[in-house]
Amino acid sequence: MKNFDPYKRTILFFASMINVCMMTALFSYSWYHFYADMMYTYRFYRRGNYVVLALYAVLLFFFSNMYGSLKIGRFRRIEVLLSQYLSLFLTNVVMYVVISLLAFRFVTPFYLFVVLLAEMLVSTIWNVIVIKLYNRIFQPWKILLVYGERPAADLVYKVEARRDKYAIYDAVNINEGMEQIKKRILDFQAVIIGDIPAVERNDVLKYCYAKKVRAYVIPKISDIILMGADRIHVFDTPFMLSRGYTLSFDQQFGKRTLDIILSVLLLIAASPFMLLTALAIKLYDHGPVFYSQVRCTKGGKEFAIYKFRSMIVDAEKKGGVQLAKEHDERITPVGRVIRAARIDELPQLFNILKGDMSFVGPRPERPELIEEYSQEMPEFVFRMRVKAGLTGYAQVYGKYNTTPYDKLKLDLFYIENYSFWTDMKLILMTVKTIFKPASTEGIEQEQTNALKEQVDTTDVEEIVKEINQIAKKEEDK
Repeated sequence: MKNFDPYKRTILFFASMINVCMMTALFSYSWYHFYADMMYTYRFYRRGNYVVLALYAVLLFFFSNMYGSLKIGRFRRIEVLLSQYLSLFLTNVVMYVVISLLAFRFVTPFYLFVVLLAEMLVSTIWNVIVIKLYNRIFQPWKILLVYGERPAADLVYKVEARRDKYAIYDAVNINEGMEQIKKRILDFQAVIIGDIPAVERNDVLKYCYAKKVRAYVIPKISDIILMGADRIHVFDTPFMLSRGYTLSFDQQFGKRTLDIILSVLLLIAASPFMLLTALAIKLYDHGPVFYSQVRCTKGGKEFAIYKFRSMIVDAEKKGGVQLAKEHDERITPVGRVIRAARIDELPQLFNILKGDMSFVGPRPERPELIEEYSQEMPEFVFRMRVKAGLTGYAQVYGKYNTTPYDKLKLDLFYIENYSFWTDMKLILMTVKTIFKPASTEGIEQEQTNALKEQVDTTDVEEIVKEINQIAKKEEDK
């Protein structure tokens, strides 16, 4: 069978461009038939119309790229469609503002709303067709997992959730020796290199590179630090410089300015929702509306974080400090709604305005949990080299129950690769996480923190075999 992988990006790019063109064509109908005649200058000339349509296409491409609606095959089908709907909605909102400014008055949004519904329908049909063709052309990678002493069962289950793209067919422990592993690698299309010792990892990676086998590498903390290092070519031996500090003065100034402006604007815009939420909490059980808790920010400094109360009064009186669990009985009916929509986080805008937090940064943890996590991984304190944030890499790409080790890696990705553009992107991406139920998943009932029970590594190969047997039965059906 012919390998179409080298053409994957090209195929997806043209599929995305066709989608953008179809959406722009639907918008153009409403523009020419309804909005063009509402302009203050009575009617746009031909070039003016072209500029409006081009602006719509550019905005749609920008939001689509931002939310990942162009990443067919990488994201789940439902996530691609959700991203497309969100991109279309925001594009039409921005265009409504532009049209109203051009008309020097607020125009009726009815026609744009009808266009939005038509776009969502056409986009859904088009994406379903493209995704089906994609899955038929690009089969899931046949993958070998190379693992070490660190438990890998959780990784297997994560990968299995995307079997449409990745399929672990076998697993091998690094202790079996490099010669045996090299022979096994040649039978697979790709290799996942787990958390194994650095020397062996280098050997496996170089061998995959030499044999042109795709390698997915789970980075170590030191790898992430080097990702943000500067490249120095003063000598004939290349250097990589890790500066050891985080944000420069101008970066801190720009970040703080953005925090103040956004927090003020959002407090004004969100005030009606905050008042309704406060009223709902008070009417439900007559308890306090707000809930404060000690958290840690930059340098381990403690502060009181504010939230709308989503649990019963004195929820931790008996059990002590613990994270929310799946189906936690302490969460009130009102609390479930505001937690799902992230409304309980809105009072933290006051923390941002005060300077305790930033909009983007590592999620602030409790001092007790930081101490507990640091005993297992001393590097956990690295994430407190910048201010804690309302949103960030771990909040956007992780879940509530993501393990502390994975959260640490995500937060270090942000710290080591900081830019103003990254902050803006993560703020916009946060809108998407509100619609992802998985992002608010609690920990298991028997857990009190996000540290997961260690699974015996000898079970990994058995788990892989069992998963493949189940998958084969499903395919046979």
